[in-house]
Amino acid sequence: MAIKSNDRVYIHGMAAAPVELVLAMSARAPELRGVEIVQLHTEGPAPYAAPEMSGSFRVNAIFIGANVRQAVQEGRADYLPMFLSEVPALFRSGNMPIDVALIQVSPPDRHGFCSLGVSVEATRSAVLSARYVIAQVNRFMPRTHGDGLIHIDNIHAFVEHDAPIPEVHAKPISDVEARIGAHCAELVEDGATLQMGIGAIPNAVLAALKDHKDLGVHSEMISDGVIDLVESGVINGRRKKIHPGKIVVAFIIGSRRLYDFVDDNPLVAALDIGYVNDPTVIRRNPKMTAINSAIEVDLTGQVCADSIGGKLYSGVGGQVDYIRGASLSEGGKPIIALPSQTKRGETRIVNMLKHGAGVVTTRAHVHYVVTEYGSANLFGMNLRQRARAMIGIAHPDHREALEREAHARFGTT
Repeated sequence: MAIKSNDRVYIHGMAAAPVELVLAMSARAPELRGVEIVQLHTEGPAPYAAPEMSGSFRVNAIFIGANVRQAVQEGRADYLPMFLSEVPALFRSGNMPIDVALIQVSPPDRHGFCSLGVSVEATRSAVLSARYVIAQVNRFMPRTHGDGLIHIDNIHAFVEHDAPIPEVHAKPISDVEARIGAHCAELVEDGATLQMGIGAIPNAVLAALKDHKDLGVHSEMISDGVIDLVESGVINGRRKKIHPGKIVVAFIIGSRRLYDFVDDNPLVAALDIGYVNDPTVIRRNPKMTAINSAIEVDLTGQVCADSIGGKLYSGVGGQVDYIRGASLSEGGKPIIALPSQTKRGETRIVNMLKHGAGVVTTRAHVHYVVTEYGSANLFGMNLRQRARAMIGIAHPDHREALEREAHARFGTT
């Protein structure tokens, strides 16, 4: 009964979403009204986002995951665009007070400390700011080192429920994705520190790095692809300037193999995302190489990554944090990587972004753009030069049309 009508409730993010607490809260829908749900991406069910729940709950999504996407697109939920690095301060400052935090933790150790496990991100700040904290205690939750330790005295109520946490398994890498991965790997220098997300392209990049040396990781997240590179010695963090030898992350999402890898592993430091994604921290590692994806990129370098036209799809996330941090790093390389066209054959290198599309990363931020047809370094290029470089990595089927559009827009390219 801790959650009352008109409360603001924060739900632990990513693979750490406390399913049992979510189901219990949703079951109270008939007696609740106007509860605001604040969340990043969460794995697992989100019954509170169903149409019939709209009088009881309204989601305020800082990142739009698949389980709330329809609600956002239908106007039954809201999207809050924000750099991930700034989310903890949103809670701590009191600009968004949290009434109740629903979290999932490992069982307490002999000193009374539980771990936020695979997802520290902004949850640490939400816990420290919330009026009331309810925890699902789960022996399947890995215990991670870093900022995620929460003493039982800071938790007001516990529910013990053991269940495997959600897994995300890598899909087979396509030929296009493998080519993108190879082009990105060519830009990664020995001794670089990496940031990349989850999905086929990051996995393709990691698979292409087997012959590199002394790589490090400072990333908002890691997935399974890092394990083989750690075990082979490619990733060792030897040349990092901050947290040398450590894999620094804010959350972890992948298979059981990855969760077992991070469990009680002092190699992995799971830290607050306000620190991990701070561009002034990111820049301190030389050769910082950030690889992020996009929905489409225009000929001037503007990156749309959170919507398909006006249709909201994901979120700002940490892309700008890392693109900026890498660009300020000594020898750093910020990279936007994407297939040259959609599965339906539409170009993703466009003259102008779709009507209603949001610019997540500005053309002033962008340096490298990579497709399966190569890489374009836009740094120091004017708009006409950028158009020429971008057409060179577009799909051949679309280059002639793009050249016509670029000529009309910029003159001779």
